[in-house]
Amino acid sequence: MDTSPYRHRLARASLERSESVSGVEWLALALFALYALVGFGIRTAVQIRRTGDSGFRGLSGSLGSAEWWTGLLFATALVASVVAPIASLLGLSTISALEHGWVHTAGAALATLGIVGTFITQLDMGDNWRVGVDEDERTELVISGSFAMVRNPIFTAMLVTGAGIALVVPNGIALGSWVLLLLAVQLQVRVVEEPYLRRHHDESYQRYVARVGRFLPGVGTLR
Repeated sequence: MDTSPYRHRLARASLERSESVSGVEWLALALFALYALVGFGIRTAVQIRRTGDSGFRGLSGSLGSAEWWTGLLFATALVASVVAPIASLLGLSTISALEHGWVHTAGAALATLGIVGTFITQLDMGDNWRVGVDEDERTELVISGSFAMVRNPIFTAMLVTGAGIALVVPNGIALGSWVLLLLAVQLQVRVVEEPYLRRHHDESYQRYVARVGRFLPGVGTLR
């Protein structure tokens, strides 16, 4: 029995799938590059032009401190987001349950939404935009725009972006990078930023957290 036509179809299907997978891997890298450009490059340039200050205060701290762990987790998550599609290009298998065209499409849409959201929410902070905190610096408490609905809309948008990119190339490294990002965001908000804002804004911050959710509207209010 001549099975050559069957083998030919299998080989062709395998080649088409390989080309498709490679396409989503490059898409994931392009989305990450766009996110880095919009969320950090362009926003920093806008901040410098408006204030003469980059807005970066760092995510440092003494070894083992909450700030130190936050910086390490953020850095690891960002590196893993780049490594994930590269590893897939080199042969790392994706999670079969998520290897569907609609998953890749949904991921790309989520990432795009998150990138746009990150830029808009950063602009809502105006001249008060910062990366990290400086204990000796007091900025205004921003409660308008997207901050009227969620206390940390920038981080919400970042998590949406990270989830979207992970779904474009859903392998173990990509999903792990999103988990690391989630841990970094939770640690930064709960242990670093909220205590800082409470110390500097006292009653006005207490009223704010009592009515506005932490990452989602109405979820995570503190009474």
